[in-house]
Amino acid sequence: MSDLTIREATRADLPALLALLADDVLGRGRDHVEVDEAYERAFAEITADPRNQQIVAELDAEPVACLQITYIPGLGRHGAERALIESVRVRSDLRGRGVGRQLMEWAVDQARQRGCGLVQLTTDKSRADAHRFYRSLGFVASHEGMKLPL
Repeated sequence: MSDLTIREATRADLPALLALLADDVLGRGRDHVEVDEAYERAFAEITADPRNQQIVAELDAEPVACLQITYIPGLGRHGAERALIESVRVRSDLRGRGVGRQLMEWAVDQARQRGCGLVQLTTDKSRADAHRFYRSLGFVASHEGMKLPL
């Protein structure tokens, strides 16, 4: 999609970001689209942190996809940062049309320009289509992730 614009999100994008997060089976169960104090606080913290980027992709000035990049310092890989990509979403009616590919390629390029040693992401085990998509971008399922809900 040559007319896709990718940029850092602003506060005005928050309602659209929440709608994107809730626009899938898993998101509907854990996210809602109403902006509240918790979402306001989280967005403010993300955008104030120089190691975080909330990214939005838009078509015709309308947000249609998003992701968050967190840059993590570490001693491994000779002290190189790693980029963690999370909360990747493409509006359901645009999936399979290249929006996600362009967004992810942009994010990987940002990490490369920053000097990161690797890009990592997590994806729910139930997301078979997402797994195929990430593999097509060169990602390898190299680790078993674990979570502890608090």
